[in-house]
Amino acid sequence: MSFSLIPDYSFGKLTDIDVELLKRSGIKLLLLDLDNTVSPYGEKKPSDEMKSWFDGMKNEGITLFIVSNTRKPMAGVFARELGVDYIIRAKKPFGKGVQRALAVTGFSEGETALAGDQIFTDTLAANLANVTSFLVEPILLNYPWLTLRYWVEKPFRMMAKNDLRRQRHE
Repeated sequence: MSFSLIPDYSFGKLTDIDVELLKRSGIKLLLLDLDNTVSPYGEKKPSDEMKSWFDGMKNEGITLFIVSNTRKPMAGVFARELGVDYIIRAKKPFGKGVQRALAVTGFSEGETALAGDQIFTDTLAANLANVTSFLVEPILLNYPWLTLRYWVEKPFRMMAKNDLRRQRHE
């Protein structure tokens, strides 16, 4: 258990995470934040790009699992659309939701990563739970408080141990 705001990996978007990196890292379970990681806030259904990415990961043997702080039923709608399990009210950054997901799936901490768009909830939750932390850029900064939070997090984003944000775009 480590109190750290520095992510292990940083990506431009969730779909930049590829199966080869997961397999090389021994990751078999990828926990996913929902809002602004899988889909922008307020969306009712996952995009076709996201459905395709989920299908590709599952076809390669990666287990995907949504771990969201939301209290809204939207998480269940997304999980059913994407064919994955989910937990709501995960209370990130505390490790309770991550530990519940590990208990449900039977995977170990060493086989697990958590991907999300926020340093103070997702990255911290992963690091406290002793799982690999994947940080992605937020899909859409459409609220002033999101933009403010993003700028406060910027120094920690820049310190990512493995910054892969521009990997596929250069």
